[in-house]
This record gives sequence, structure tokens and C-alpha cells, in this order.
Amino acid sequence: MKRKIVFCVLAASFTLFLFSSSGQKTPVRLTVEYIREPKAVFINDFQPEYSWVVPQDAIFQTGYQVLVASSKANIDKHVGDIWDSGAIKGNNSVNISHAGKPLEPYSFYWWKVRIRDKDNRWSAWSEVQGFRTGSFAGNISTGNAFHVERIAPVKMVRTGNRSYFIDFGKAAFGTLEIDYNTPVADTLLVRLGEKLSGLTIDCNPGGTIRYSEVKLPVYPGTKSYTLKLVPDKRNTNPQMAVILPDSIDVVTPFRYCEVENCRGDLAAGNIRQKAWFNYFDASRSSFTSNDTILNQIWDLCKYSMKATNFTGLYIDGDRERIPYEADAYINQLSHYAVDCEYPMAQQTIEWFMRKPTWPTEWQLHVALLFWQDYMYTGNTELIAKYYEALKHKTLMALENEDGLISTQSEKLNGVLMGQLGFADTTQRLRDIVDWPPAQKDTGWKLPQVWPQGERDGFVFMPYSTVINSFYYQNLVIMAEFARVLHHTSDELDFKYRAEKTRKAINEKMFNQTLGYYTDGIGTDHGSVHANMLPLAFNIVPELYRESVLKHVRSRGMGCSVYGAQFLLEGLYNAGDADYALSLMTATHDRSWWNMIKIGSTITLEAWDMKYKPNSDWNHAWGAAPGNIIQRQLWGITPKTPGFGIVQIKPQLSRLTNSTITVPTIRGEIKASYQKTGNKKHSYIVELPGNMGGELMLPVADDEIL
Repeated sequence: MKRKIVFCVLAASFTLFLFSSSGQKTPVRLTVEYIREPKAVFINDFQPEYSWVVPQDAIFQTGYQVLVASSKANIDKHVGDIWDSGAIKGNNSVNISHAGKPLEPYSFYWWKVRIRDKDNRWSAWSEVQGFRTGSFAGNISTGNAFHVERIAPVKMVRTGNRSYFIDFGKAAFGTLEIDYNTPVADTLLVRLGEKLSGLTIDCNPGGTIRYSEVKLPVYPGTKSYTLKLVPDKRNTNPQMAVILPDSIDVVTPFRYCEVENCRGDLAAGNIRQKAWFNYFDASRSSFTSNDTILNQIWDLCKYSMKATNFTGLYIDGDRERIPYEADAYINQLSHYAVDCEYPMAQQTIEWFMRKPTWPTEWQLHVALLFWQDYMYTGNTELIAKYYEALKHKTLMALENEDGLISTQSEKLNGVLMGQLGFADTTQRLRDIVDWPPAQKDTGWKLPQVWPQGERDGFVFMPYSTVINSFYYQNLVIMAEFARVLHHTSDELDFKYRAEKTRKAINEKMFNQTLGYYTDGIGTDHGSVHANMLPLAFNIVPELYRESVLKHVRSRGMGCSVYGAQFLLEGLYNAGDADYALSLMTATHDRSWWNMIKIGSTITLEAWDMKYKPNSDWNHAWGAAPGNIIQRQLWGITPKTPGFGIVQIKPQLSRLTNSTITVPTIRGEIKASYQKTGNKKHSYIVELPGNMGGELMLPVADDEIL
């Protein structure tokens, strides 16, 4: 029997702890290094972690036994000649580190597990999972496998005697396959594009919206063809961009296709979008509500996670195909919200330790990336490996006597740049705040409708509220990492520094007369950025909260699609769910709805092309609602690392009904909500086995009896 907890709430606010009852079921969904099909990749950690899902049918694990074998024959006979853990007490079902004989590189192994329930009864053995090891050199994390999908048209129209228009429904990174018979040698003209102009593909789409035109030679006796695309020099530069394996075709993002000069008929079954993706299981997540705009925005963000993962790393978009730390952070959060896929984030994190980028705030996102990986997986391996390097990423070397940091400090020198991972130590960090600025160095200007760019008129000062808000959050995170790794003196030092920095921000950067945080010491200007980040990172004292919220509301969507991540987090963190939801479901041109309205099926780099004329139509950093809906609107987050306990703190605002399925390392969390009366709310929560839950239900003042 599945656990299903039903709450009918009438004017009450309370916390509940939910735990499983007992049962006797077999563990399922085994992973090695979080890879769900480990036979398809090379496991690169010589001491990999094994995980499994305790079945949802009312099981709470109290013990386990793992077997690892060198042959299928041994594992089938329950012989763990590589590792037999024996009976281990405990409810841990994730991150079980290999503790048997050392694994050999480039070798194949088999493993399985059985578990004990709360009544000390053994389950049957799980199914056997095979995996192969790699070289054990380089990254300790393992990248997942690439997959190809052959997607049929959703629409195909004959536009002339010898021409066709094809719509594949969604843009994807790939190429085109055609089955075509010709009586004579000939040439087809094929066009691919992301954007329409009227009823045809826009061949001058502007910005970095993609358009391709290829001449395809066809010959008698040859039936099947794959379009050979010309690589883009900028996004295939091995010095900067992520390079695809040789086994993958040259790919471009496209939704639409036009084919001309067809001598014979071309049917829908003869043409396919050959699209490349990294491992993605769309069935693991879902979201619905009574707000149809919000539903479509969530769908847009979810598909963006799938479509943009084609390189195996979190990249900025197709223009450069370069990982940037801030882009990756939003990508990571929204990816975790729609699929239990953690290897890509871990691979990207290790990339950044070798290849950092120039913005100051981007360096301060690295600890945030580590933090989310830790909370969602419970794994400390990356933290332990990079702990000393992470200290440098906090930029604590720039701290002054007040506990604030500045990139104008003389301490920002070649030594620190080398410690940050820069090969060219003559480079220097530059504060970015948001992107783009009002005028880019290439000469284009934003229109007068938004002349200040995406920085809300931010005034750059030596000591910036934006920079120091990120710095404070880094110190909080590092204190916890030090605690986990038993570095007691470091833990105390980070805690002391964090409180010192928070005190300085509130004393030197909050203007009590104006009621908001200024952009930095020495200016009275208060951008939305200087206020949303203190809200997001719990810097704002309760005494200041309402005036800061009032100021934030007055700025509108005064930040980019990147900044919107922290704007929404700050609003939900301060309890202003109504305004946050209004921003997510807005329909003006600085909204996610605008991305859908103009025709994209993947989130954009900017709100609209007029706000960033060189934008692309495939930028995952524009997908903040993908994680905000799960983490803030529904409030489903790991309370303890690895989702041992989940916290559910919904702030559903005006929604009258909603359902959600959230993937976790332990299985899916399912929840539904129905407002059944003026003051009556019904919640149904279903947790996977081996997970505890804390449900916190807010109640409006007018609902208190």
C-alpha cells in the first residue's frame, strides 16, 4: 500500500512529520555514481557510490547488503567476490561508497542489493546492474550517455510543385535525415531555422537565432541521407567551447525545415529531426495548476533543460557553447527540478575548477553550485576534493577590516587569479551585477524603453551590495562544508566572518531613511539587485523586510532573466508569494510568456530581442521558473542532504488547484492541492520510501480563527 497523506486544513498553521510504515519490497532503480544506465558510460571514480530507491510501497529501510562481483555468474549465485558488505544497519540508501577489493580500470562489474525493513525482514535481491570502469584519471565525476532521438514532423505542408514546409513542433539541437528516391543525380535545397517570418522560415532572424541553408546532393540508388551542416567557428573553438564527441554530427538548433527541388513526393515518414540529447527522463516530473500560463511556462522551462543538455555540460547557449558559472547555477536548479540527473552538474562543477570565467559574481556562484549538489545528492566527495580551492572562490582574500570585499582591492593580484584557476594570471575579475549593460562594447544600444539595461541603473561602487551579498552566502555555505569535513577551526572562522559581513551590509549599505539597500557604500541609488539578493540570502532583518519589499515591488522586472532567479527567491523568502506569482505569469514583453508568444520553444537569453539584440533562443539561464515552481511556489526542498527529510512549505498564492511530481535521488515526491472553500484547503502528499517529511502550511491573517 502506498503512503498517501491527506490534509484538510481549515484556518490552521502547523508542522507535520511524515514517515513510512513497514513492508517487504525489493529495492529498485539502482545507480552507480548516479548514472542510471552505467553500462553505457565509463565510471571514472575508483571508489564509486552505489545508490538505490527504496520502494514507495510503505517501506522504511533499516539495513542493507551490497554485493559486487567480477562476473555475471558470481552475482547470480549471490557471490560478491569484489565486495560483500555483509549486513549493514542503517537507513542509508544513497552514496554507499565502494569498500571492497579495489576496482580495476577499464573493467566490467555487476552489483545488486537487498534491504531490511523496520521489522528486520530481508527483501529479495534487486535486479542485477552492470557497470564498467574508466581510466580513473581526471574528473572524479562521471558524465552520462548521449542519446539520439529521431523526431517525426507534427506538421508538413506542400508549398509548391516541388517544395515542402515541415514543423517538428519544438526546436532541438540536431540535423536532418531524409529518405528520398531520385531517378537522376540532383540537388535538394534544405533550409533549417528556429524562427518563422509569416509562413516561411526567417532567413534573417537577427541576433544569434539560427538559420541554415544547405545544398544536398542526391543520387539514384541512394535512399537515405543525413544533412551535413557546416560547423560554426565560434562555438566549435576547442580553446573555449565544449567540443562534442566525433561520433555526434555537427548540430544546430532548429524547429522548422523547408525542402525545395523535390522531383518526387516527400511524405512525413520520409523526414526526421535527428536530435541529440544527454540522458533525460521526462517521466520523472510534472506540474499542473489552474493557471494555464504558468503551466505553459513550466513546460517551456522543463523542455529547455532537455534541449540544452546536448553537450553533456551546462553551457550558455549556442552562440558560444561555453559554461558560465551563473548560467550553470540556474541550469542546475531547474534540471534537478525536472529530472533526478546529477552527473551533468558535477561534471560542470569540475570544469569550472579548471576553466573559470571573468565576472566577480560568477566566481561567487561556484560555492552555490557545490551546495546544491550536496543538498540534492548528500555526497561530499567533490567538497572534500576541492575544499581548499573553494576557499579561494569565496574571494575571502579580498576582505577588509569590516568584513566586506572589493575587486578594487590591491589584493586582487596574479597570485589570487592563479588560485582561482585562471591560466592567464594577468586577468582581473570585473563586477557584472547583471547582463547586458545599457551599451555593449560592440556598439549597440538598448532602446529608450529600457535605457538602463538589465542593471536597473546600478551604480558601481568599490564596496558593492551585490558582491557582498554573494560573499555572505559563500561564507554561510563554507561554514557548513567545514562542519561536514570536521574542520572545526575553519567552521568557527567562517561563521564569524559571515556574521561580520552581514552586520557590515546592514550597517553600511542599508539606508534607513530611504528604507532600502543602496548599490554600495557611497551612493543613495538602490537597484532591484541590491535589494533582492539580501532578501534571497536572509541578510535582511525582520525590521527592514517590509520596506525592502516595497522598494523591490516598485522596480518591476528590473533585472534580466538571470537576475529573475534571485528576485523570485527573495520574494518567496520574504513571504510575498502574490507578487512573485504575478511576475512569473506576466504577459508583457519582460516575461516568460513573451518567450512563448514570439515563437520559441526553449527559453531565451533575454526577455526580448530588443533588450539584447545578439540574443539566442536556446539559453537555459532563462528558465528560472523551472526550479522556482518546485522550490518556492510549492516549497519542496531537501531539509537534510540527499533528501533524507524533505521540507514542503507551499506558497501557492491565488492558485486554486495544483499537482506536482518532483524527482529526487530517493524517488518521486507527489503532491496536490485543492482550495475547496473560502477558508478550506486540501493537500495530498505522497513520499517515496525511506524519506521523512516536514509539511509547513502558511495561513493568511484573515483565516485565523
